[in-house]
Amino acid sequence: MRPLSVRARLTALYGGMFLLSGIVLVVIVYLLVSQTLPSPASFADTVMQVPAYLGTPADTVPAVPATPMDTKVIDSLAAYRSSTLTTLLVQSGAALLITAALAVVLGWFVARRVLRPLHDITATARRLGAEDLGRRIKLVGPEDELKELADTFDGMLDRLSGSFDSQRRFVANASHELRTPLALQRTLIEVALLGDDVPAQTRLLGTRLLDANARTERVLEGLLVLARSDRGLADRTPVRLDHLVETVVEGFPGVEVVAVPRTVAGDPVLLERLIVNLIDNAVTYNRPGGWVRVEVADTPALVVRNTGPVIEESTVDALFEPFHRGPGDRTDSAHSGLGLSIVRSVAAAHGGRASAQARADGGLEVTVRLP
Repeated sequence: MRPLSVRARLTALYGGMFLLSGIVLVVIVYLLVSQTLPSPASFADTVMQVPAYLGTPADTVPAVPATPMDTKVIDSLAAYRSSTLTTLLVQSGAALLITAALAVVLGWFVARRVLRPLHDITATARRLGAEDLGRRIKLVGPEDELKELADTFDGMLDRLSGSFDSQRRFVANASHELRTPLALQRTLIEVALLGDDVPAQTRLLGTRLLDANARTERVLEGLLVLARSDRGLADRTPVRLDHLVETVVEGFPGVEVVAVPRTVAGDPVLLERLIVNLIDNAVTYNRPGGWVRVEVADTPALVVRNTGPVIEESTVDALFEPFHRGPGDRTDSAHSGLGLSIVRSVAAAHGGRASAQARADGGLEVTVRLP
């Protein structure tokens, strides 16, 4: 059984407390009225006897035997007393039930109003991401527990934002600083291999060093793009996504394109990198004789499909993690392992999202949704 929400529990609590208080009130009123109403016998004696002996001392009033008429009066009074108490109980119960139902309805709306700050906190938390920590609740109102919770949440976001910004600056600065020594190393190795008298083993070692150097440069370039996209977009310009795809596909022979005019607001450099990574990933991990198709539409914005090895559906989401590669062909050392991570980061920076699913006959289908 699905547990009740906080709003439903608060409503049930309001209604239950009101119903319990109403029952106690009805019982008290019933007891007071029942004690206030005289008994039929004493009331009949007072009505029937006092006028006949008005002015006679109480100790000299002669005993009057009960008559059939007196019995009828007592029975009528008893029936009237019972009817009065029953009517009081029934009508009070009906009024209590109606009022309790009204209290439940009012309690439902009151609970909504009371929990509104919590909904604001939840909505803010859902919209947050590592690329956008600038949202704050800024709850206004009395200094109560809910405002304290909202202020605490805002303070936590301030600390997280500072931490993420520091981390991004470090990654960007470190990547940038490492590019110069890597370029210098590549130049020195290439110069050392220019001579004709270089031994074969040395030339082989130099070639492997150049390959490792190139791979390190690709990793640093990917980290720079990742840090830039994680910071979000400072400016947005209209970009024809279909034109961008057609330009990128010219460098990848054999890729099929189905595109409709689609304009998005964003950074053309980052969007181009997103498209390049998607197509390059699809081409690299394609099987011999397979195909790669790129679609540009209104919804979703971009879809890239390819044939390839069968991928377990449970491992697809992990492919978006930095430096993660799947089994088999996804261990190619020519790639940095940041391709799909950059795709997801760039999509998030543009207010969209990237997702993937494994194709039943092998390969991957990556979908990018952009506003």
